[in-house]
Amino acid sequence: MGSDDKDISTTIGLGRKRRVPWLAIAGGLAVVVAGAVWFWMQDDGAAGTQYVTRPVERASFDVTVSAVGSIEPTDMFDISSELSGTIDDVLVDFNDEVAVGTVLARLDTTKLEAERAVKQASVENAIAGVAMAEASLQEAQELYERGLELKARGVESETTFIAQEAAYVRAAAELKAAQASQRVAEANLEYVKVDLEKSCICSPVDGVVLDRAVEPGQIVAASLSAPTLFTVAEDLTRMELQVYVDEADIGKVAVGQNATFTVDAYDERSFPADIFQVRFASETVDGVVSYKAILSVDNSDLSLRPGMTASADIVVAAVQDALVVPNAALRYAPATQEAETTQSGSRSGLVGMIMPGRPGGGQRTVATETVQSTVHVLRGGVPVAIDVQVGETDGSVTAIVTTELAEGDLVITDQTDGQ
Repeated sequence: MGSDDKDISTTIGLGRKRRVPWLAIAGGLAVVVAGAVWFWMQDDGAAGTQYVTRPVERASFDVTVSAVGSIEPTDMFDISSELSGTIDDVLVDFNDEVAVGTVLARLDTTKLEAERAVKQASVENAIAGVAMAEASLQEAQELYERGLELKARGVESETTFIAQEAAYVRAAAELKAAQASQRVAEANLEYVKVDLEKSCICSPVDGVVLDRAVEPGQIVAASLSAPTLFTVAEDLTRMELQVYVDEADIGKVAVGQNATFTVDAYDERSFPADIFQVRFASETVDGVVSYKAILSVDNSDLSLRPGMTASADIVVAAVQDALVVPNAALRYAPATQEAETTQSGSRSGLVGMIMPGRPGGGQRTVATETVQSTVHVLRGGVPVAIDVQVGETDGSVTAIVTTELAEGDLVITDQTDGQ
């Protein structure tokens, strides 16, 4: 080959061996390895789960049922009028203390007084009628007895004696009629007297006037539903709390249970009460079924007033010195691993050969369903499931019964996954 041919070969690269580009290959491998390490570190970071724990403790607590109701007097009377008429006078006002028979108001009795005078005259007339009938009877009796004697001697005729006998019988009947008329007149008079007594609207008990719904001059119309004029509470030192218990809780509530309640008027004060009645009849309001429970309340200081809204907590059970866990521990469940594969099913290619996946790698976490009868205890940094028998709860902690759980064990209530 001539010199010119060598120059041409040299120029186009045919006259020397090709060198392998090791530097480029090494750079590519470094990038792949760096990517694999980064992926490994990301997986490790995601696996850094932190657990929130609480120790198992021994505690005592009360199990309560909440209910809302109102304060009412133990004995309360609505007083109305049996008579129609005009109110002549009102003698009491709100909060007045009254005794049995105290006059609260009076009706105008002008017409009743006039009617009583008429009935009294009728009675007097009837009495006079009875006196006249008695005199007539006495006269007729004497004539009859005289005629009977004369007839026996044959002096008086049969016709005359028959007339005397008939007159005597009529006189006796007229006396009975007069006596009956007298009784009717006296009854009518008594009826008016009763109306006069009812014209006085009086208190039937010792108590306090809670409400007054009448004014002098007001016309009262007695009917099948007479209006309430006064409301009197017998004793405000003894009150009752009427609460409505949800049907889901009524099975736990019973007579004799203790309770505490609060009212808006005294934010920091709690009042004691006792259940003395749980009614069988249900009440439905807006589709919600509830049952009324009546609690006795001591109101010696008169701080509670009728109609106050109260929120009560009824103690339905007491737990003493029991192992308890937070309710959050019963709701917690550890995350489970679910395989997350690519379309090829796993890591492959050069990265798979250089950096094989760690155990469990390439998976994502999926929360499992909460099991209410299982808690998880942190032992050696790993959650351990322990089945427990769930007891009473106060809404914050729950009493449990188990032979595998001990005081001081750390139950898991939550977890935080590393990023």
